[in-house]
Amino acid sequence: MIISMYRIAVTNRHLCEGDFLARITKIAAGTAYDAILLREKDLQAEEYLILAERVVSICKKYNKKCILHNFPEAALQLEHPYLHLPLNRWDEWEEKESLRNAMREIGTSVHSVEQAKKAMELGADYITAGHIFLTDCKKGLPPRGLNFLQQICAITSVPVYGIGGVKKENEQSILECGAKGVCIMSGCMRE
Repeated sequence: MIISMYRIAVTNRHLCEGDFLARITKIAAGTAYDAILLREKDLQAEEYLILAERVVSICKKYNKKCILHNFPEAALQLEHPYLHLPLNRWDEWEEKESLRNAMREIGTSVHSVEQAKKAMELGADYITAGHIFLTDCKKGLPPRGLNFLQQICAITSVPVYGIGGVKKENEQSILECGAKGVCIMSGCMRE
């Protein structure tokens, strides 16, 4: 049985073949992905803000959901309602309630059952869980596997997206664990 799935393109301009904004435009204009997560962790806040403004504009043009990552200040300044915040950064954020009120949706990443429980306490609207399969992005680290993903899906009440080493061949196994969808980085930056 084929289950419908939600695909999130996760950016990494260092993996991008060709012009990064041209790649974003191609993803936004296409139908393979439902959302774009602008995950450019190595940028300084001001650089991220400039890039985010351009990517949000491209996504709006094609009616594609854009999720900003790691920089709540950029989301607030751009009045952009979608934010993915690393769990520790969210937990340490002093004005959690005002951030929560300013965002339509806040997601976070988890790497353990304990972190998933913490994400629920913080009020996450969704979580990404991984890494599920071997991936070059986490060289030398063993994958957490499908059993891990199944455990996370079983204890959460929000959508879960599997991340890490996701390819067309293994997407279905992620959905069978109870996940709503997948996050793909290498594939979307290189295809």
